[in-house]
Amino acid sequence: MTTERKIIFHGHYFHDFYLEVSDNVKEKIGYVFRLIKTVDKVSEKFLKHIEGTDGLYEIRVEVGSNVYRIFCCFDKGNLVVLFNAFQKKTQKTPKQEIELAEKLKKEYFNIKDKQNEKERRNSPAERANKKR
Repeated sequence: MTTERKIIFHGHYFHDFYLEVSDNVKEKIGYVFRLIKTVDKVSEKFLKHIEGTDGLYEIRVEVGSNVYRIFCCFDKGNLVVLFNAFQKKTQKTPKQEIELAEKLKKEYFNIKDKQNEKERRNSPAERANKKR
């Protein structure tokens, strides 16, 4: 891969989670983020699509016997957007965590669409069209 993916943090959810985990977990999260930023095809061991969702993924972090999940999606193929995160204690990902991630994904794209529309309306070309 010639360019790095950018990692965008949406809201406070991931940050709140990150502040609470041990230094070992933070180190492993950093390692997995570097993989996602630089490797073209990331192994499912670290990044996996969540079945039954529209483009929602989970970043998978394991430290010892502890398993952590960080929800994300891709934006224009090269941006990873991080949402909520949690320590996984059961085999199955809790439905309420997936629902929250889907809600945050929708929120992210709604905010982005509004910003893009505002930028489009304020662009020099658009202002020139209004003067005609």
